[in-house]
Amino acid sequence: MKSITINGSKRESVGKKSTKALRNAGQVPCVLYGGDKPLHFSADEIAFSKLVYTPNAHTVVIALDNGETLNAIMQDIQFHPVTDNILHIDFYELNDEKPITMEVPVHFIGNSRGVKAGGVLRKNSRRLRVKALPKNLPDFIEVDITPLKIGDKLYVTALENEAYKIMHADSTVVCQIKRARAAMALAALEDDEDDEEETSAEATDAQE
Repeated sequence: MKSITINGSKRESVGKKSTKALRNAGQVPCVLYGGDKPLHFSADEIAFSKLVYTPNAHTVVIALDNGETLNAIMQDIQFHPVTDNILHIDFYELNDEKPITMEVPVHFIGNSRGVKAGGVLRKNSRRLRVKALPKNLPDFIEVDITPLKIGDKLYVTALENEAYKIMHADSTVVCQIKRARAAMALAALEDDEDDEEETSAEATDAQE
């Protein structure tokens, strides 16, 4: 999985006054968990743009001003309810020998037989939670929809992989091919017309 480097400064003071001063200076207070003890640091808000405002999944290299570098994943983020500015971010330190769980995007490829026949692709799951060792975390999960026909559903069980485990119930639908509304309306109209014809024929037979 690709990584994004965040250059930060270790925080010595973590009180409310210090935190407010950091935010006023355009800095985001952060905490890194998973080590011997929580590590508090801060970084420019703009440094998180490629990590936060993207559909892609990334690990993070936290490069501190004391020369220390740590590998992590973003665990939680808080936004201001009005301005949408980032208020706080929690990270979790990676251990090469310890599996972690994170969400990765789903990429749909191919041209479905069902879509070609007039169906509509419904993407039920655009992101999936996976558990794996850091080295095995995928950038995305690729789903080939080519063989799907109208009415078919693709479940997470079809995406099993030895490198990682998908953390969803086997009944989770990733995508499906639905009949187009226009086609359903046309079919319903044709059924009504058939019923009317049958009723008319029955009435004629009764008169005779």
